[in-house]
Amino acid sequence: MTSPDIRLIAVDMDGTLLLPDGTIPAGLWPLLRRLHARGIVFAPASGRQYATLREMFADAEVELDYIAENGAHVVRGEGEVSSDRLDPEFTASVVARLRALDAEGMRLGVVLCGTRSAYIEDTDPVFVAEAAKYYRALEVVGDLLAVDDRIVKIAVYDFGGGETHSAPRLADLRDTHQVVVSGMHWVDVMNQGVDKGVALRALQAALGVTPAQTAAFGDYLNDVQMLQAAEHSYAMEGAHPDVVAVARHRAPSHAEAGVLTVIERLLG
Repeated sequence: MTSPDIRLIAVDMDGTLLLPDGTIPAGLWPLLRRLHARGIVFAPASGRQYATLREMFADAEVELDYIAENGAHVVRGEGEVSSDRLDPEFTASVVARLRALDAEGMRLGVVLCGTRSAYIEDTDPVFVAEAAKYYRALEVVGDLLAVDDRIVKIAVYDFGGGETHSAPRLADLRDTHQVVVSGMHWVDVMNQGVDKGVALRALQAALGVTPAQTAAFGDYLNDVQMLQAAEHSYAMEGAHPDVVAVARHRAPSHAEAGVLTVIERLLG
């Protein structure tokens, strides 16, 4: 069987590439060298910020491309492919609403995600620890509304669960913006038309790569559009049903380093 002409591989992180303990499988590092030698671009695609992804892949001996902030910030090499800034007035209105919901008892932590850093004002140790997992460049500030940065995403950590609690309360924002459930406790607010799929298409255009030459792996709702932008789309074992519904193929569990298994198969 002839191996497909893959030129670009986009891979979600949590529940997809990362092992259950949150680490990158050791087998990825030599695999990245092989991909690079064959002219195949590897792009981590995550709700995490660019700085976090760069740090996580510091052991890579080859240059990677990055789809960060669920597609709101795309970087190729040292150059920015795209970033999508939220309107400051809209950002302020959402922060005010989230503060009100938190005051009503819906326990929420808010992260403003800028291109330089991420910012929080809530110092609850549980929230700070969760935010620090995804945002290595993280600053605690006295007032989120006083932050001076190009904000591309508002991330909400819902202590009670994002899909059933805060996401429905923010549903009206979908008239003008993206409201994406990106994890069990996380909900992201971004500009309309911003998602991992749009980001992947921008990267395809920058590289001159087609969907037929693209493989993508994911497991959760924020991966749906990315999988739709790749003809070789894989839902991980245990993926959300909506992800399984759009993916053309299945991959073994992230606990078994399923992404690596499939890439090896694609390489022939």
